[in-house]
Amino acid sequence: MTIFSRWFRRPDILATETPKGPWGGSGDDGNPGPRNPWALPPGGRKPAAKPTALDEFLRKARGSGGGGGGNGGFGGLPSGANARALWAIGVAIIAVVWILFTSVHQIGPQQRGVVTYFGKYAGTLDPGVRLTMPAPIADVTVVDVQKIRTDNFPVGEGENLTLTGDQNIIDLAYSVRWDIADPRDYVFQLAEPNATVRAAAESAMRAVVATTTLDQAIGTGRTVIEQRVAEMTQQILNDYKSGVRIQGVAIKQAAAPARIVEDFNAVTAAQQEAIANLNQSRSYAQQVVARAQGEAASFDKVYEQYRLAPEVTRRRMYYETMEAVLAKSDKTIVETPGGVVPYLPLSNAKRLPNPEAVQSTPAPAAAAAAPQSGAAQ
Repeated sequence: MTIFSRWFRRPDILATETPKGPWGGSGDDGNPGPRNPWALPPGGRKPAAKPTALDEFLRKARGSGGGGGGNGGFGGLPSGANARALWAIGVAIIAVVWILFTSVHQIGPQQRGVVTYFGKYAGTLDPGVRLTMPAPIADVTVVDVQKIRTDNFPVGEGENLTLTGDQNIIDLAYSVRWDIADPRDYVFQLAEPNATVRAAAESAMRAVVATTTLDQAIGTGRTVIEQRVAEMTQQILNDYKSGVRIQGVAIKQAAAPARIVEDFNAVTAAQQEAIANLNQSRSYAQQVVARAQGEAASFDKVYEQYRLAPEVTRRRMYYETMEAVLAKSDKTIVETPGGVVPYLPLSNAKRLPNPEAVQSTPAPAAAAAAPQSGAAQ
């Protein structure tokens, strides 16, 4: 009977079993296999979670009475003996950091540091790592004393009209280069250094151009103008005790305004033509005077000879004059031997060429020669 009962037992695959989780069991006490981590443990309650280090620190910081109880501090802030220790450590750390950041100063090779104690000048720091009293007792202003600063006039695109000494208007563009000579004066004497330098340079430029002519401003007088402007600007800034040193002034453009450039060019051309005519007239006058002086000197020599031998000199002068006159005219010499005058065919006599005809003859000759050369080719 036992054998038959084993034969007629239902297969395991058809047996109904309690569903199992992915970990093998359903989480009940009687089921074998791994337990489901989300199922309740035996007994029906989860174990209490172990407090973390952060929870422990917060609990100690709040004190034994919690965040809002009688011993919990004010508004959740730390209190008690441990809280006072934490507050002291925090304040000490902040004080140390503040002292380090406000007492240690790194000054570059091209920089200087102006030190003030409660707003009063106390000294100038040289390049390197320097120490001072912490803020707000001491304050350090770092300035770059080697940087060359450049101000351009005008700023951007535009005109900078300036009146010259001969009542002409020019469009002037220039630049001013400057650096810091005295950091103390630069920091204390000038509220707006850039604006002060620009105002002084512009005032000096207009004052110098007002004493020069148009030709000097747009021509070879630029170098003199630049030097005078630099000296005058430096004098103004020295009077202000600004601590600024002018390195130089450079004129980039000096021309007529764009609205009157054509009229300006016409006036310039007329002036140049007048100068050329004046130079030509002076040259002619010098030639005439030189020729007159030469003739006067020659006459003085002849007069000296005439005083020594009047008759000989008179005859010589007569011969020379006749020679000069007859050399330019036709001459016919007639000799009358025996008192008989022969027939003279004057129409066939040899004549001197006309100077005007000689000058005009080559042109027709050249014109006639041109076709002959063309035919020959």
